[in-house]
Amino acid sequence: MNWSLKTLTTTASIVFASFASAISAHAGEVLDRVLSTKTLTVAVGTDWGAVSHLNDKGLLVGCDVDIANAIAKYLGVEVKFVTPGWDIIMAGNWQGRWDMAMGQMAPKKERERVFDFPANYYYEQVVAVVHRDSKTTKLADLDGKTVGALANSAYNDYANHKLNPDWKGSTPITYQFKPGAVTSYGATTMAFDDLRLGDGVRLDAVIADKVVANTAISKGYPMKILNDPLYAAPAAIAILKGDNEFSEKIAAAVKGMKDDGSLSKLSIKWYGADYSTEK
Repeated sequence: MNWSLKTLTTTASIVFASFASAISAHAGEVLDRVLSTKTLTVAVGTDWGAVSHLNDKGLLVGCDVDIANAIAKYLGVEVKFVTPGWDIIMAGNWQGRWDMAMGQMAPKKERERVFDFPANYYYEQVVAVVHRDSKTTKLADLDGKTVGALANSAYNDYANHKLNPDWKGSTPITYQFKPGAVTSYGATTMAFDDLRLGDGVRLDAVIADKVVANTAISKGYPMKILNDPLYAAPAAIAILKGDNEFSEKIAAAVKGMKDDGSLSKLSIKWYGADYSTEK
């Protein structure tokens, strides 16, 4: 066999292997890996408040952490947590580094090109937060102001008037103010840190989940929530597209938690209210 033929054969083998790998990804590859390694690797955040955070012992705790542990128990495996940034999770280039992402992702149709959403497990209320000393009393007062929001999130889309609420049961969005500028952050807590510097120093407001905002306020952040929620949305567990068997297992696990009331109890434990069902 001459060099050219060897090269051609090797190239063909690589192409075939890649093709075969792509097919296997659609035939339970993720679930097979989870079951064979007996490990469910889950992406969470370290500074998402009651959702997930590091406690004073450096351990990951929070509602999402407890839910992930319950799903792993249902699958009969151990759980391993990793902590990539939200922007990295949203990019979708996971390359097997984790199997499932928490973080209360809104299951928008445009995201279905990359992700499957096996189950909605939380229903969030999104609010505008201002500094405690702000003279802002109503949402319309934020017209022309500088607003912070998590990058690549529905909050950011709302701030930029680009939110398309296309999840099941959604209603049209009514924008109650028009920011003059929107600053994007890698984590909501980073936006809160800028807001706590003072009214208008770097930000005039932050758009965030109500529970996350209340958690920050309870920890001493000098902030207050304006009016009623801007909008409400379901939040889902996310996996990469292609493994229907894995998706079905996660859906079954969450359904079981809803049926036996454990999902409701975890919500009350961490948030003080039941956000596991749509209201």
